[in-house]
Amino acid sequence: MNPNHINLPGTPLELEGEIIGYVQTTTQDPFGDRWSTHPSSAENQIKEEDSPRYNAHTGEEKAVRDFEKTYPTLAQAWKEIQDEQYILFARMLMAYGISNISLGSTLEEPEDVELSLTGIWLRINDKINRLKNLLKRKGKNYVSNEPMIDSFLDIANYGIIAMLVIRNKWKK
Repeated sequence: MNPNHINLPGTPLELEGEIIGYVQTTTQDPFGDRWSTHPSSAENQIKEEDSPRYNAHTGEEKAVRDFEKTYPTLAQAWKEIQDEQYILFARMLMAYGISNISLGSTLEEPEDVELSLTGIWLRINDKINRLKNLLKRKGKNYVSNEPMIDSFLDIANYGIIAMLVIRNKWKK
């Protein structure tokens, strides 16, 4: 066992011999009591708009407020890109379905999660190799309807999808 191993709830999820996350095999919430105060919890998404989105106790709220004040152009552009990512994600999910990532499983077993993450890794690897080839060819693109920026957008979305799988949120 790794001496740096932290004892977390759930079954360890290994990829190529390294623990990359933990999978809950029960219906127990992996965040326990902390989830109800997490800014992304369903309860907090539904609350009134005047409630803070970020945790003031950890400095998240101040960091975001200071960032948006110091770098307003960057902050706005970041939010616009996130919207673009979300729209693409929604369109692709509706086109391919949820089983495209879960591979027909419910992702309740560690082996299913590992297989799903391997599939995501392969998709990211394809995008990275495409970028590498575009850069080596100084942008010469043989796929006319897919600019380089699309590959970066896809990689970012696959990263979020992997987080959803690891956090056991890839479901209806």
